[in-house]
Amino acid sequence: MRVAIVGASGAVGQEFLQILDERNFPLDELVLFGSSRSAGNKYSFGGKSLVVKELKHGSDFKDIDIAFTSAGAGISKEYASTITKYGAIMIDNSSAFRYDDDVPLIVPEVNPEDSKIRPRNIIANPNCSTIQMVVALKPINDLSKITKVHCATYQAASGAGAQGIAELENQIKQVANGEEIIVEKFSHQLAMNIIPQIDVFLENDYTKEEMKMNWETKKIMHTNTEVSATCIRIPVARAHSEAIWVETEKELSVEEVVKAMENFEGLTVLDNPAKQEYPMPLFISGKDDVYVGRIRKDIASNGITFWCVGDQIKKGAALNAVQIAEWLIANNEVK
Repeated sequence: MRVAIVGASGAVGQEFLQILDERNFPLDELVLFGSSRSAGNKYSFGGKSLVVKELKHGSDFKDIDIAFTSAGAGISKEYASTITKYGAIMIDNSSAFRYDDDVPLIVPEVNPEDSKIRPRNIIANPNCSTIQMVVALKPINDLSKITKVHCATYQAASGAGAQGIAELENQIKQVANGEEIIVEKFSHQLAMNIIPQIDVFLENDYTKEEMKMNWETKKIMHTNTEVSATCIRIPVARAHSEAIWVETEKELSVEEVVKAMENFEGLTVLDNPAKQEYPMPLFISGKDDVYVGRIRKDIASNGITFWCVGDQIKKGAALNAVQIAEWLIANNEVK
């Protein structure tokens, strides 16, 4: 089993290295690729020092079985044919192919079987905010078809990559020292603030991030249910939070929803209001599961409302991709 990581020096690329090691992923060789700028960088894996190779068109992927790509949509589109030419399965962590009809969009806890049909040998990893939401929605939908979803996200600075974290950290220092606040990565100052915009605004006045949650949920869950989202950037380093309101065809009790969530792979229920126990990004960073709490009846409808938190670099990106690969291997989908 030969595995490649494209974009090895980035935040998600580094997470790939850690997760492959943590989970004892069954590989015999790991090859790292990056830009000309990161080529030559060395990283430790499995007791060995690996050198990042410059990504080029050619035959470097000839013997690769699985390639994890996280170098941006432009790179994914440019190099897709190079990566898959000799049979490698490309698991892409960008927006490049998510909405292509011939590319499956996969969350392993929700729709793993879709990954069997991949005519271009490409599998897309969904947007981080969508991944954690659909993991939480699936056990509810298994009880009764979901008819409507409203969601407000509270997304960490790391959703904008390492530069996002660095800008938040620098701004916190600047605020503390009474210095001028430098704004480069985000549209406004993030420290001591929240920004009700992630990605660009579209013609319907929703942002692209908000519409991604609508489009991707429909594709992953094979539903026509509309998702109305408001996506907000908050001054937290890592792990996204979401407040979700769900309506279903059949009225569900809190007790049966909690039981379904507790029995669902990839979810951890942390819900004890009397002891002020509920998921928070400070404590969920670095965890594999999506954590849910504040599960209760929606007093404005016959639905259920709850709060969920997930590490968007881990489950929202690298871990989800590795779980896809593990499912492919377990189901003899890797030649």
